[in-house]
Amino acid sequence: MRMFGLLGLVLALVIVGLLARRQPTATARPALPAVPGAASPAPGETPAHARAQVQQVQTQVKEALDAAAQARKMPDDN
Repeated sequence: MRMFGLLGLVLALVIVGLLARRQPTATARPALPAVPGAASPAPGETPAHARAQVQQVQTQVKEALDAAAQARKMPDDN
């Protein structure tokens, strides 16, 4: 019985390893479409609107986590 558990664990690790190796190729950044008259960002630099969106999402996540932490506060039982 222990052998089946060990084989299952090894099989799971092999599957996770294969998925992890393929992950970087699956999430390659798509090329931004060229807009006439718009300056393209330098290689490795994100556009300003993308930075603003990232900051907005970070703010929303922080606010949601703060609200969840406030809702979970319980009085001390002394």
